[in-house]
Amino acid sequence: QRQLVESGGGLVQAGGSLRLSCGASGRTFSGYHMGWLRQAPGKEREFVAAINWGGGRTYYADSVKGRFTISRDNAKNTVYLQMTSLKPEDTAVYYCAADLRGADWATRQYEYEYWGQGTQVTVSS
Repeated sequence: QRQLVESGGGLVQAGGSLRLSCGASGRTFSGYHMGWLRQAPGKEREFVAAINWGGGRTYYADSVKGRFTISRDNAKNTVYLQMTSLKPEDTAVYYCAADLRGADWATRQYEYEYWGQGTQVTVSS
């Protein structure tokens, strides 16, 4: 049973906005860092953003800094990714993931232990 489920993806024009959600079921991830990563066709999965367990600290890839905002609501066991000023190069499948290491920011795929199924974001020019 998948424990992380993303939603909110879709088709949007360049300059538009989307908000992705990642809900957890079966267990709580409130004590762990959470991240969003994305994978475009023919490319490796890349880090987008991460948030600490309490939600007070965040970390972003340079490519999305100033445009994307990660947040979480531990009472709802949900993580969000607000995306604004979207560009065609943001087109990808977006995944949320849980980092159970309890260390520094996880920016590599192998550092995350639990994954969602992904949600497609397509930005048209």
